[in-house]
Amino acid sequence: MTQIAVFSSHIQHSRLTDGAFLEDLLAGCWMIEDGDQAGHDWCDREGYPGYTSYASLDDLPNRAPAFADLVNHLDKFAREFAEARYWELGKAKLQCDSLWINILGEGGHHSGHIHPNSVISGTCYVAMPDGAGRIKFEDPRLPMMMAAPPLKDNAPEGAARFIYRTPMPGDVLMWESWLRHEVLASQTEEPRISVSFNYSLAD
Repeated sequence: MTQIAVFSSHIQHSRLTDGAFLEDLLAGCWMIEDGDQAGHDWCDREGYPGYTSYASLDDLPNRAPAFADLVNHLDKFAREFAEARYWELGKAKLQCDSLWINILGEGGHHSGHIHPNSVISGTCYVAMPDGAGRIKFEDPRLPMMMAAPPLKDNAPEGAARFIYRTPMPGDVLMWESWLRHEVLASQTEEPRISVSFNYSLAD
């Protein structure tokens, strides 16, 4: 008997190890949050459980050098991701076209979603206190598993239908934008701070 594994999903884990850079990034997140009244208004109006710059600011790299430096790191990681996926991009280039801050406190979460109109999405983790919400990834085939039996308790991660990760500060996770994911509720009052991003293909 022969079995092969096909159609796998991939999550790339990279690390930023410069402590001074992470401190600058943390300071930049708080600086932006403090001055972004439009972002706070949007969060209050939409019931977002914390703060995000997603709907208010689209120019973070122009507002603080740390975000411009972050994009330089992310560009390198995105190229590595595309190479590992054997993507043939031709003359197209990967472009970070959105970058936003997320700050979640106790109970803060983000329900399951995908990122339409992008090819790579991900998050750089800036502050992850004990009890901060984990990120959960869902098997994209799940909607088609109409009558699939439950898995055994000892099923390996490669067979799991949900994958959970507890990132550390400096971790950068990347995945293809169609991969459904969510942030579980934080169990601590200390803020969970991250910077999320999308990459698209530019001519």
